[in-house]
Order: sequence, then C-alpha cells, then structure tokens
Amino acid sequence: MGEAAAAAAHQIVTIEVNAHGIAVITFLNPPVNALNMEALEQLKGKYNEAMERDDVKAIVLTGGGGKFSSGLDISLMQIIQKTGDNSFLAEICRDLNNLVEDGQKPSVAAIQGYALGGGLEFAMGCSARVATPGTKLGLPELALGVIPGFGGTQRLPRLVGVSKAVEMLMTSRPIMSEEGKTLGLIDAIASPEELLETSCNLALDIAENRKPRLYSLSRTDKLESSKTEEILQGFRQQAEATALTMPHKLACLDVIQEGLTSGGHSGILKEGKVFKELVLSTAAKAFVHVFCAQRATSQVRGVTDAGLKPQAIEKVGVIGAGLMGSGITTALILSNIHVILKEVNSEYLQKGIQKIEANLQALVMKGKLDENGVKRALSNLRGVSDYSDFRDVDMVIEAVIEDLSLKQSIFEEIEKICPPYCILASGTSGIDLIEIGKRTNAQDRIVGAHFFSPAHIMPLLEIVRTEKTCTQVLLDLMTIGKTIKKVPLIVGNAPGFAVNRTFFPYFQGPYLLADLGVDIFRIDRVICAFGLAMGPFQLHDVTSYNLAITFAKEMAEAFPGRTFQSPLHQLMLRHGRQGKSNGKGYYIFEKGSKPKPDYSVLPIVEESRINKGKPISVSDQEIVEMIFFPVVNEACRVIEEGVISQASELDVASILGMNFPSRLGGIMFWADTIGAKYIYNSLSKWVHPLRHNSRLRRENLNVLDSENEIAVLGSNM
Repeated sequence: MGEAAAAAAHQIVTIEVNAHGIAVITFLNPPVNALNMEALEQLKGKYNEAMERDDVKAIVLTGGGGKFSSGLDISLMQIIQKTGDNSFLAEICRDLNNLVEDGQKPSVAAIQGYALGGGLEFAMGCSARVATPGTKLGLPELALGVIPGFGGTQRLPRLVGVSKAVEMLMTSRPIMSEEGKTLGLIDAIASPEELLETSCNLALDIAENRKPRLYSLSRTDKLESSKTEEILQGFRQQAEATALTMPHKLACLDVIQEGLTSGGHSGILKEGKVFKELVLSTAAKAFVHVFCAQRATSQVRGVTDAGLKPQAIEKVGVIGAGLMGSGITTALILSNIHVILKEVNSEYLQKGIQKIEANLQALVMKGKLDENGVKRALSNLRGVSDYSDFRDVDMVIEAVIEDLSLKQSIFEEIEKICPPYCILASGTSGIDLIEIGKRTNAQDRIVGAHFFSPAHIMPLLEIVRTEKTCTQVLLDLMTIGKTIKKVPLIVGNAPGFAVNRTFFPYFQGPYLLADLGVDIFRIDRVICAFGLAMGPFQLHDVTSYNLAITFAKEMAEAFPGRTFQSPLHQLMLRHGRQGKSNGKGYYIFEKGSKPKPDYSVLPIVEESRINKGKPISVSDQEIVEMIFFPVVNEACRVIEEGVISQASELDVASILGMNFPSRLGGIMFWADTIGAKYIYNSLSKWVHPLRHNSRLRRENLNVLDSENEIAVLGSNM
C-alpha cells in the first residue's frame, strides 16, 4: 500500500466546502464515532484548515454513519490511567474547543443518533445545534468516576439552566432531542434527510449576521441567579448521601459552583484541574474497568462469533408465579414479549398477577413508567393453570422452588407439549442442569436462566450452559437477555454456578462472626459502610430464611468440610420470625419507614452460638476482610475450574448480581488493589486460631479455608 492509500485508509475526518461557503467537517470512526487521539488531531487539523480558507464562511460539524459521537474513546482513559500522563489530551481538547467556540468563523453542530460525553461537549461549543428526532444527548462521565473535561460542566448549565444541567450530570442519564429543543440545548429539529441542509442554512445565517452568533460559555440568560445557591445546595445534600461511593459528584458540584461564581472561563480552568485529578483516582480506574469489562461480556468466544443469527423469541412460557416468576414475567412484558404465566391453581395465579401489577405500579411511583405503559405491559400477559397454551411458545422459563424432583417432572412434561425448537430454561440458582433435564431427550435445548431477585430490577442474567447446550440456544438467550435490559453472562454448570458459588462464603462468614460473639447489627453497619446497599442479616430478612437454609445445605453437600452452617435461621423460624414477609426478623419492617434493628432478637442470636466462649475482638476492617477475603479465594477457584472465562466477568457479576461496590471495580479488581500476598497472609493468620478452637475443630467448619486451599489464591491472582 502506497503512502497516499495508507493516509486515506486512516482518514477519520473529512472536509467539503459547498457553494455557499459552508465547510462540512465530518468525522467517521466506526462503530460509535469515538473520539480517539487520531480523530481529535484530525478534527483540529480540519478546523484549522477551515479557519484559514478564504472560501469558507462557517462550519458545520457532523458525524458519519448516522451518529454524531459517543464521546471520548474509553481506551484513551485507560492509557492515561496506565501512564499517569493526561497532558496530551488536555492540550488538544483545549485548543479544539477554542477553535470551535471562539474561532473567527461560527460552527453549527448537525447531530444524529447521539451526542454523548465529549461529543456533546464539542457540540455545545458550537454557535448552534440542529438534531434529528429521537437523538440522545447526555454527559455520562460521572458514571465513569470522572467529570466532563471538555467544558461540559460550564456550558450545559448556560444552555439548559442550572437545575436541569445538574440533574443530567448527577444521573448520567441522557435526554432526547425533543426535550433538548424545549430546554434550549437544541436550536432546531430536522429529519435525517434535511439535517445537513438545515444546519448549513443556519450556519450561513449566522455567518452573514441574519442570526446572532452565540457563545455558550458567555451566556447568562438561563442562569437562575436568585435560585442557584438553593438548587446547588439541594443537589449537594443528595451527593453527600452517596459521597462514599460517588465522591466525584461533590467535586462536580464544586466545579459548577466555581463557574457560576467566578465566570465560565474560571470554571473551565477548575474543571480541567479536577478532571486531571479524578481520571487518575482509584475510583475512576475502577469505574473504567467495570465499563470495559461489562462491554466485553457481549462478546463470547464460540457463541457470538459462530456465524449464527439470533432467532426471534416473541412468546415465552413462565412456570411459577412466585417472587422470582412474577419478577421474570414483569421484565419480559415490559419489553413487549408475550408471556403465558402458569400456576398450579387460580388462587396462586391471581397472587402472582397481583405481584406483577405491584411491580409495575412501583415503577410508576418512581417515574419510570406511566399508566399507559402499565396497560401495554399487562396486555402482553396471560395467566393459565395448564400447559395447553405452551404449544407454540418460543421459550419456557421454569421458576418454581428449588426441588430437583419437581423440576424434573416439569421438564419431562413440557418437552412433550412445547414445539421442538423451544428453549427449555430453568431459573434454578444452583441445581445441576444435567440432573434437571435427565428425564428428557432435549438436553441440547436445556439451559439455565438464573435471574437475581427482584428479577425485573436486578440487571444480571447468568446463562448456564452444559456440555450439551447448543450454541444457538446460548445466543438466543443472550439476545433475549439484552432485550429485557439485562447483562447476560455465560457460565458453567457447576454447584452455585458463578455468582452464588463465589459468594457463598459471604453468606456464611457473617454467621461465623456472630457465632464468635460479634454484634450482628455492627456487622451490617460495617458492610453498608463498605458500600453494599444492605448488610447480610437484613438481606436475609428480605430474601427469606428458607431460601438461605436451602442454599447453605446445597453448598455443604457440594463442598463438604468447607462450609459453616449456623442454626440461626432455623431458630428465627422457630421463634415465629420470617423476616420482611411477616415484619419480624433481625429488623422491624413497618410500612412507610426504613427497617430498624430489632434488639429483642439478640437472645436468639446468643442461643444460636455453639461457641459460648468470650466474644472475639475485631476491628471494622477485619470484619470486612474476614467476610470478603474468603469470597476472593472462592472466586479464584471458580476461575481455575473454568466456571467463568476470566476474572473481569466476576467483577461484573459481583457488582450487578451482588451489589458489590462499583467504586471498587468488582471483587477481583478490588483484590488486585489489595494484593494477593496480603490476602493470603490474612487468611492464613485467621485459619490457625480458628482451627484450634475446639468447637470449630469438632464440627470441621472451615469457612476460612484450610492452608492448602488458600494456596489457590496465590496461584490465581
């Protein structure tokens, strides 16, 4: 390839000047028009060319391929975080922004598809913006642990007002171009066919003074000066509540405040300084890691690259209308998928439908759904008490209790009724799928669809494959998972699969500590302070003790000698406590108020202690480590055994399935920041005193692992 051809092959940005003197600068960097260094340098070069050309009156900036720009290429942030040098990025973006907004010739942004992050920041530097209907506009930087670095914190408030701008920044949620037009972010809406013509005409009008040239950074007409402080204080109070997990929200508010107090140019300087600090922070590294890891889950070797096309799944049968079945059904009907919901009788069916209606109304209360959306979703639902309507379903999801014999009977029956192409999925949280499908001749169509409760809210979907599950089934289930807004993760058919297997020490460590005399409410407080939404004892109040008992039994059978089985759940049930379901658990549950510790439960906790010795003394840090280090160790086994492909997948799973703090990057990323040596030494330090405890030795309860088992950690991190 010659030099000219090579240059053309890398041409990301082009410039064309029309007969009216409008230079159309187009950048095309598939698939999402991300702004990498090459794109930024070429943009700067084309802008300089347009500014110098005598035949150019104004510029229209647009993206090719039906998209404007998704913003800064995430790999640039990774390079900065790896090298510690972000000067090159700051310099070129500052120069480019100056050219766009303050150059001698005005610019108009012609936006289609989406303008996100740095893409929207450059568009806001233009004198005006034209967008197609349904275009997404947003600044999602805070979701990556940073703040906008190309002037977004200063220009957005001046274009849409402080209140809306801060809301967009704090939530990282985009708005549509129609709302943007109402707010003033967009100057005109045009069809895709008319976008360039409309933008060019507007640019010419500005260049020839028929319309004013506006400088976003200098505008003050949208700043609610009398209410600004009140608005910012309200958002600051909200940000302070999440300061542990999202400290950069407060930093973003400080930058906005600087601009409002001292002017846009002063705000820009502070924004650049804070961005440089945040991009190198541990939290930003964690958020970027999670973003990339989650994106990588959509590509599965041997599945997504197998040359297959997803088959349409329009009708799904769900068996079981309990907590899980009603949640799965809610997720499906919200995505316009027809569901046949089957229960054993009309009474249970009606209760299940009521749960689904309650799920939908809860979304209405949160502003995520309107009443028309509720009606539309419910129109996709039909309840039945037999399998006659299952004859033409594309997929069945079994969501009954964790009883192997019952599941075997169900699969044996539905194989005879459902069409031969129907996917047969089990919602089991840990039972061997080979055993579930043992009585069928459809092993190639049997797959696990493990949702996390509440299924219509929790974003993770574990897709469990056996050696016999065909690739088409895996691809189709991945596709349906994305359709219902889940992150699908393919895992192996092993006890507990990936997430429950990794985290089973998390559900036992707290009970071991309670047995050793550590206050259960202190444990929950420490875990919440660490970053989880609720502690393990409150979590079991919410999810049911019976489920916890069943799960502990399954893990004990799968890993004999490596589990701790506390009698506490059984004692709670014996004392008439069922957690949230009857309002009495470790916590008191009253409608309209947050759960409160029920200190009357402490005698039951004391009764459950097999170890009646003096309570151990541990620090808060030791509580965190004694609960989560065994989880890290188990994660290493899960990776070593091939249950999951790579450590980053467990990071995604731990965050989306177990609410592990995203600011820590997931369970394995967090472990890497601590170091294998420290974790190994800590586990070793705890094992020996505990194993010399007579009760632990007698019961062979090795929740913290034996010395040879800890060695797995050192070889896998």
